[in-house]
Amino acid sequence: MATPDLLAPKDLLAADTAMGAVTLDVAHLDVMTAYYRDAIALEVVSSTGDQVTLGRGTEPVVILRHSPALKAATPGQAGLFHTAILFETQEALAAAVATAAQYPGVRFVGSSDHLVSQAFYFDDPEGNGIELYWDRDRTQWSWTHGQVEMSTLYLDPNQFLREHLSERGLADPTSLGSAVVGHVHLSVGDVRSAQEFYVHKLGFETTASLGDQALFVSAGKYHHHMAMNVWNSRGAGPRQRTLGLGQVDIVVPTADEVGALTERMTHYGVPTRDDGRTVSFDDPWANLINVRAAD
Repeated sequence: MATPDLLAPKDLLAADTAMGAVTLDVAHLDVMTAYYRDAIALEVVSSTGDQVTLGRGTEPVVILRHSPALKAATPGQAGLFHTAILFETQEALAAAVATAAQYPGVRFVGSSDHLVSQAFYFDDPEGNGIELYWDRDRTQWSWTHGQVEMSTLYLDPNQFLREHLSERGLADPTSLGSAVVGHVHLSVGDVRSAQEFYVHKLGFETTASLGDQALFVSAGKYHHHMAMNVWNSRGAGPRQRTLGLGQVDIVVPTADEVGALTERMTHYGVPTRDDGRTVSFDDPWANLINVRAAD
Protein backbone atom coordinates (compact mmCIF):
# COMPACT_ATOMS: atom_id res chain seq x y z
CA MET A 1 0.00 0.00 0.00
CA ALA A 2 1.20 3.54 -0.68
CA THR A 3 2.26 5.65 2.27
CA PRO A 4 1.29 9.28 2.92
CA ASP A 5 4.89 10.34 2.22
CA LEU A 6 4.49 9.18 -1.38
CA LEU A 7 1.44 11.32 -2.11
CA ALA A 8 2.13 14.11 -4.58
CA PRO A 9 1.27 17.61 -3.29
CA LYS A 10 -1.48 17.92 -5.89
CA ASP A 11 -3.17 14.88 -4.34
CA LEU A 12 -3.32 16.42 -0.86
CA LEU A 13 -6.13 18.55 0.50
CA ALA A 14 -5.18 22.23 0.83
CA ALA A 15 -3.33 23.14 4.02
CA ASP A 16 -6.13 25.49 5.13
CA THR A 17 -8.86 22.88 4.78
CA ALA A 18 -11.25 22.93 7.75
CA MET A 19 -14.26 21.06 9.04
CA GLY A 20 -17.77 22.37 8.57
CA ALA A 21 -20.99 21.60 10.41
CA VAL A 22 -22.02 18.06 11.30
CA THR A 23 -25.56 17.09 10.35
CA LEU A 24 -27.45 14.80 12.72
CA ASP A 25 -30.70 13.00 11.97
CA VAL A 26 -32.72 13.24 15.19
CA ALA A 27 -35.96 11.80 16.50
CA HIS A 28 -36.86 14.65 18.88
CA LEU A 29 -36.00 18.01 17.36
CA ASP A 30 -37.15 20.15 20.30
CA VAL A 31 -35.22 18.08 22.86
CA MET A 32 -32.06 18.07 20.80
CA THR A 33 -32.29 21.78 20.00
CA ALA A 34 -32.66 22.60 23.68
CA TYR A 35 -29.66 20.42 24.52
CA TYR A 36 -27.24 21.93 22.01
CA ARG A 37 -28.46 25.44 22.87
CA ASP A 38 -28.70 25.21 26.65
CA ALA A 39 -26.14 22.51 27.54
CA ILE A 40 -23.50 22.93 24.82
CA ALA A 41 -23.84 26.74 24.79
CA LEU A 42 -24.53 27.14 21.08
CA GLU A 43 -26.95 29.61 19.52
CA VAL A 44 -29.73 28.96 17.01
CA VAL A 45 -28.40 30.25 13.70
CA SER A 46 -31.45 29.31 11.66
CA SER A 47 -34.64 27.28 12.00
CA THR A 48 -36.80 26.07 9.12
CA GLY A 49 -39.50 23.76 10.37
CA ASP A 50 -37.84 20.35 10.38
CA GLN A 51 -34.23 21.58 10.53
CA VAL A 52 -32.36 23.67 13.09
CA THR A 53 -28.80 24.95 12.70
CA LEU A 54 -26.85 25.86 15.83
CA GLY A 55 -23.46 27.52 16.17
CA ARG A 56 -21.83 30.72 17.34
CA GLY A 57 -22.66 33.92 15.49
CA THR A 58 -23.16 32.88 11.87
CA GLU A 59 -20.76 29.90 12.08
CA PRO A 60 -22.78 26.65 12.02
CA VAL A 61 -21.56 23.79 14.21
CA VAL A 62 -24.36 21.26 14.20
CA ILE A 63 -27.40 20.88 11.95
CA LEU A 64 -30.30 18.94 13.49
CA ARG A 65 -32.57 17.34 10.90
CA HIS A 66 -35.91 16.03 12.19
CA SER A 67 -36.11 12.43 10.96
CA PRO A 68 -38.64 10.64 13.21
CA ALA A 69 -39.22 7.85 10.68
CA LEU A 70 -35.66 6.60 11.06
CA LYS A 71 -34.73 3.88 13.53
CA ALA A 72 -31.96 4.13 16.10
CA ALA A 73 -28.57 2.76 15.09
CA THR A 74 -27.83 -0.79 16.16
CA PRO A 75 -24.84 -1.59 18.44
CA GLY A 76 -21.63 -2.11 16.49
CA GLN A 77 -22.74 -0.05 13.48
CA ALA A 78 -20.37 2.38 11.80
CA GLY A 79 -21.17 6.07 12.12
CA LEU A 80 -20.36 8.97 14.43
CA PHE A 81 -18.01 8.49 17.38
CA HIS A 82 -18.09 12.16 18.30
CA THR A 83 -18.33 15.70 16.99
CA ALA A 84 -15.47 17.74 18.45
CA ILE A 85 -16.23 21.41 19.11
CA LEU A 86 -13.18 23.65 19.41
CA PHE A 87 -13.14 26.74 21.64
CA GLU A 88 -10.71 29.66 21.37
CA THR A 89 -9.60 29.80 25.00
CA GLN A 90 -9.57 27.71 28.17
CA GLU A 91 -11.96 30.27 29.65
CA ALA A 92 -14.44 29.64 26.83
CA LEU A 93 -14.06 25.88 27.17
CA ALA A 94 -14.58 26.07 30.93
CA ALA A 95 -17.74 28.10 30.43
CA ALA A 96 -19.14 25.52 28.00
CA VAL A 97 -18.23 22.61 30.30
CA ALA A 98 -19.78 24.32 33.33
CA THR A 99 -22.94 25.06 31.36
CA ALA A 100 -23.21 21.43 30.31
CA ALA A 101 -22.55 20.20 33.85
CA GLN A 102 -25.55 22.15 35.15
CA TYR A 103 -27.92 20.79 32.48
CA PRO A 104 -30.52 18.33 33.87
CA GLY A 105 -29.66 14.73 33.08
CA VAL A 106 -26.46 15.57 31.20
CA ARG A 107 -24.31 12.55 30.34
CA PHE A 108 -20.66 13.34 31.12
CA VAL A 109 -18.35 10.66 29.71
CA GLY A 110 -14.92 11.87 30.83
CA SER A 111 -12.05 14.31 30.34
CA SER A 112 -8.51 13.98 29.05
CA ASP A 113 -5.33 15.91 28.39
CA HIS A 114 -4.16 14.85 24.93
CA LEU A 115 -0.91 16.91 25.03
CA VAL A 116 -2.07 18.87 21.95
CA SER A 117 -5.39 19.70 23.58
CA GLN A 118 -7.62 19.47 26.65
CA ALA A 119 -10.96 17.76 26.13
CA PHE A 120 -14.26 16.96 27.84
CA TYR A 121 -16.67 14.33 26.55
CA PHE A 122 -20.45 14.07 26.66
CA ASP A 123 -23.26 12.12 25.00
CA ASP A 124 -26.32 14.03 23.75
CA PRO A 125 -29.85 12.81 24.59
CA GLU A 126 -29.92 10.52 21.55
CA GLY A 127 -26.49 9.03 22.18
CA ASN A 128 -24.35 11.08 19.79
CA GLY A 129 -20.86 11.72 21.17
CA ILE A 130 -19.60 15.26 21.73
CA GLU A 131 -16.12 16.49 22.56
CA LEU A 132 -15.59 20.03 23.85
CA TYR A 133 -11.93 21.02 23.60
CA TRP A 134 -9.22 23.67 23.49
CA ASP A 135 -5.94 23.42 21.56
CA ARG A 136 -2.53 24.23 22.94
CA ASP A 137 -0.47 26.46 20.67
CA ARG A 138 1.10 24.54 17.79
CA THR A 139 4.55 25.48 19.02
CA GLN A 140 3.89 23.17 21.98
CA TRP A 141 3.03 20.14 19.83
CA SER A 142 5.72 17.52 19.41
CA TRP A 143 6.24 15.72 16.08
CA THR A 144 8.36 12.59 15.54
CA HIS A 145 8.85 11.02 12.11
CA GLY A 146 5.84 12.89 10.74
CA GLN A 147 3.46 11.91 13.53
CA VAL A 148 2.20 14.18 16.27
CA GLU A 149 2.57 13.07 19.86
CA MET A 150 -0.81 12.61 21.53
CA SER A 151 -1.76 10.82 24.71
CA THR A 152 -4.73 10.29 27.02
CA LEU A 153 -3.76 11.72 30.40
CA TYR A 154 -6.07 12.34 33.33
CA LEU A 155 -7.58 15.82 33.39
CA ASP A 156 -9.35 16.77 36.63
CA PRO A 157 -12.54 18.56 35.55
CA ASN A 158 -13.05 20.29 38.89
CA GLN A 159 -9.50 21.65 38.95
CA PHE A 160 -9.85 22.80 35.33
CA LEU A 161 -13.03 24.71 36.20
CA ARG A 162 -11.46 26.24 39.31
CA GLU A 163 -8.55 27.52 37.23
CA HIS A 164 -10.39 28.74 34.13
CA LEU A 165 -14.08 29.38 34.82
CA SER A 166 -14.87 33.10 35.04
CA GLU A 167 -17.95 34.96 36.22
CA ARG A 168 -18.31 36.34 32.70
CA GLY A 169 -18.23 32.86 31.22
CA LEU A 170 -20.72 31.51 33.72
CA ALA A 171 -23.10 34.41 33.03
CA ASP A 172 -22.85 34.29 29.22
CA PRO A 173 -20.71 31.51 27.70
CA THR A 174 -21.53 32.60 24.15
CA SER A 175 -19.76 35.93 24.74
CA LEU A 176 -16.33 34.29 24.88
CA GLY A 177 -15.58 33.93 21.19
CA SER A 178 -16.22 31.41 18.47
CA ALA A 179 -16.90 27.70 18.58
CA VAL A 180 -16.26 25.60 15.47
CA VAL A 181 -16.08 21.95 14.54
CA GLY A 182 -12.40 21.21 15.07
CA HIS A 183 -12.54 17.56 14.09
CA VAL A 184 -14.94 14.68 13.51
CA HIS A 185 -14.28 11.19 14.85
CA LEU A 186 -15.97 8.22 13.16
CA SER A 187 -16.62 4.60 14.08
CA VAL A 188 -15.55 2.39 11.16
CA GLY A 189 -15.14 -1.28 10.34
CA ASP A 190 -11.37 -1.38 9.87
CA VAL A 191 -8.45 1.04 9.94
CA ARG A 192 -6.75 -0.15 6.74
CA SER A 193 -9.81 0.70 4.63
CA ALA A 194 -10.11 4.03 6.42
CA GLN A 195 -6.52 4.92 5.54
CA GLU A 196 -7.00 3.84 1.93
CA PHE A 197 -10.06 6.08 1.61
CA TYR A 198 -9.29 9.13 3.74
CA VAL A 199 -5.56 9.38 3.03
CA HIS A 200 -4.83 7.80 -0.35
CA LYS A 201 -8.05 8.92 -2.05
CA LEU A 202 -9.50 11.92 -0.21
CA GLY A 203 -6.09 13.49 0.42
CA PHE A 204 -5.62 13.90 4.15
CA GLU A 205 -2.24 13.05 5.69
CA THR A 206 -1.81 10.57 8.53
CA THR A 207 -0.82 12.36 11.74
CA ALA A 208 -1.08 9.47 14.23
CA SER A 209 -1.88 5.78 14.17
CA LEU A 210 -2.78 3.27 16.86
CA GLY A 211 -2.10 0.11 14.86
CA ASP A 212 -5.34 -1.52 13.77
CA GLN A 213 -7.30 0.40 16.44
CA ALA A 214 -7.45 4.00 15.28
CA LEU A 215 -6.20 6.47 12.66
CA PHE A 216 -5.85 10.26 12.88
CA VAL A 217 -5.63 12.40 9.72
CA SER A 218 -5.44 16.08 8.84
CA ALA A 219 -4.61 18.76 6.31
CA GLY A 220 -1.90 21.36 6.94
CA LYS A 221 -0.34 19.50 9.89
CA TYR A 222 -3.25 20.04 12.26
CA HIS A 223 -3.23 17.29 14.90
CA HIS A 224 -6.35 15.83 13.29
CA HIS A 225 -9.34 16.99 11.31
CA MET A 226 -10.78 13.49 11.26
CA ALA A 227 -10.22 10.25 13.12
CA MET A 228 -11.53 6.72 12.65
CA ASN A 229 -11.58 3.92 15.19
CA VAL A 230 -12.91 0.37 15.53
CA TRP A 231 -13.40 0.39 19.31
CA ASN A 232 -17.16 -0.15 19.06
CA SER A 233 -17.48 -1.17 15.41
CA ARG A 234 -14.74 -3.58 14.31
CA GLY A 235 -15.88 -5.47 11.22
CA ALA A 236 -18.85 -3.20 10.54
CA GLY A 237 -20.03 -2.96 6.95
CA PRO A 238 -21.91 -0.12 5.22
CA ARG A 239 -24.44 1.39 7.58
CA GLN A 240 -28.14 1.64 6.97
CA ARG A 241 -29.64 5.10 7.18
CA THR A 242 -30.49 5.54 10.84
CA LEU A 243 -30.73 8.25 13.44
CA GLY A 244 -27.36 9.77 14.18
CA LEU A 245 -24.82 10.94 11.66
CA GLY A 246 -26.38 12.46 8.57
CA GLN A 247 -23.44 14.23 6.93
CA VAL A 248 -19.89 15.42 7.58
CA ASP A 249 -18.90 18.72 5.95
CA ILE A 250 -15.33 19.53 4.91
CA VAL A 251 -14.49 23.05 3.71
CA VAL A 252 -11.70 23.65 1.18
CA PRO A 253 -10.53 27.14 0.15
CA THR A 254 -11.66 27.30 -3.49
CA ALA A 255 -13.95 25.79 -6.11
CA ASP A 256 -10.79 24.66 -7.94
CA GLU A 257 -10.00 22.46 -4.94
CA VAL A 258 -13.47 20.93 -5.19
CA GLY A 259 -12.90 20.27 -8.89
CA ALA A 260 -9.54 18.62 -8.28
CA LEU A 261 -11.02 16.42 -5.56
CA THR A 262 -13.93 15.44 -7.81
CA GLU A 263 -11.49 14.36 -10.51
CA ARG A 264 -9.39 12.44 -8.00
CA MET A 265 -12.37 10.58 -6.51
CA THR A 266 -13.68 9.78 -10.01
CA HIS A 267 -10.24 8.44 -10.93
CA TYR A 268 -10.45 6.06 -7.96
CA GLY A 269 -13.95 4.94 -8.92
CA VAL A 270 -15.73 6.67 -6.04
CA PRO A 271 -19.24 7.76 -7.15
CA THR A 272 -19.68 11.50 -6.62
CA ARG A 273 -22.43 14.10 -6.83
CA ASP A 274 -21.16 17.59 -7.59
CA ASP A 275 -22.36 21.03 -8.67
CA GLY A 276 -18.98 22.74 -9.15
CA ARG A 277 -18.78 24.20 -5.65
CA THR A 278 -19.76 21.11 -3.65
CA VAL A 279 -18.98 17.43 -4.10
CA SER A 280 -20.53 14.62 -2.05
CA PHE A 281 -19.65 10.94 -1.75
CA ASP A 282 -19.93 8.02 0.65
CA ASP A 283 -17.02 6.50 2.52
CA PRO A 284 -16.74 2.67 2.67
CA TRP A 285 -19.26 2.59 5.55
CA ALA A 286 -21.85 4.79 3.80
CA ASN A 287 -21.03 7.86 5.89
CA LEU A 288 -21.92 10.83 3.68
CA ILE A 289 -19.03 13.27 3.18
CA ASN A 290 -19.74 16.68 1.67
CA VAL A 291 -16.82 18.86 0.53
CA ARG A 292 -17.55 22.48 -0.34
CA ALA A 293 -15.65 25.60 -1.26
CA ALA A 294 -15.40 28.29 1.41
CA ASP A 295 -17.91 31.12 0.99
